[in-house]
Amino acid sequence: MNVFDETMKGTAPEFRAMLRSAQIAAATDVTVLLLGESGTGKELLARAIHAESSRHAAPFVAINCAALPETLAESELFGHRKGAFTGAVNHNPGRIRSAEGGTVFLDEVGELPLNIQAKLLRFLESGECQAVGETSIVRTNVRVIAATHRDLYEQVQLGVFREDLYYRLNVVPLELPPLRQRSDDIPLLLTHLIDELATRYELEAPRFSEEALAILRGYRWPGNVRELRNFCERMVVLLSGREILPGNLPREMLSVAVERPNTFALPDSGLSLEDLEQSLIRQALEKTHGNRSRAARLLGLTRDTLLYRLKKYAIG
Repeated sequence: MNVFDETMKGTAPEFRAMLRSAQIAAATDVTVLLLGESGTGKELLARAIHAESSRHAAPFVAINCAALPETLAESELFGHRKGAFTGAVNHNPGRIRSAEGGTVFLDEVGELPLNIQAKLLRFLESGECQAVGETSIVRTNVRVIAATHRDLYEQVQLGVFREDLYYRLNVVPLELPPLRQRSDDIPLLLTHLIDELATRYELEAPRFSEEALAILRGYRWPGNVRELRNFCERMVVLLSGREILPGNLPREMLSVAVERPNTFALPDSGLSLEDLEQSLIRQALEKTHGNRSRAARLLGLTRDTLLYRLKKYAIG
């Protein structure tokens, strides 16, 4: 079993197709852009790509671009020489150079300031790093995996993300679907996480009643897999060895179950699912004035899934 199968659990077709593409990309040094909502497992996937690559023995350095202070972002990424600015009391090689031979994971890359984006573009194109205060340039052998929960194409249109950097990062885009589109994977993920956490805490794993499981499958999981893991940790610690009933579930899950007992009633005469899907897609495009990213969000789809269905139904 490879690292992908060990760490990325799921059987949903879109999810498995994404993992197959990730495995192919892992065997090369190609730049990968991971897309998807917060909590979908982008860093976990980045680590799996690194672990299955020829660079697996070298460092994996994760950088949260959103947490970098704007005034120190360049120094943190590319390093600085001693005395380059107030507070630079030691030489710092930078986070990118510290990953020599390995992989740098740029999480939330869409949050980088424009001036840092320009320097990142140069590094991606040439492998050159120039520390703050240095006149010499150092070549660095590092593979880059970037991630964002934002629509970078929209960010480009708004002028807050460089178009040339977008195309340089978007060589192999991989989109992780939100958990609400993988409801059939909920039982599998619950079992995996509950068992893992029960072992970690040396507690007996709880079990779910059919009624509780039905509610969990219907819940939209706005925090995605991160929220699911936190939920499982709470259940393992507080309800070790017990059967989890609907009354044991968090209030927000129960309120959704009460408010939306049925989301759609199938008419007695039946319907054409393809016709219904085409109609909903057209309505979403009309409501968003043709903006495909916003239309995808209205439909609860990823942008790539919507594009696939637009092509499938020849919707312009």
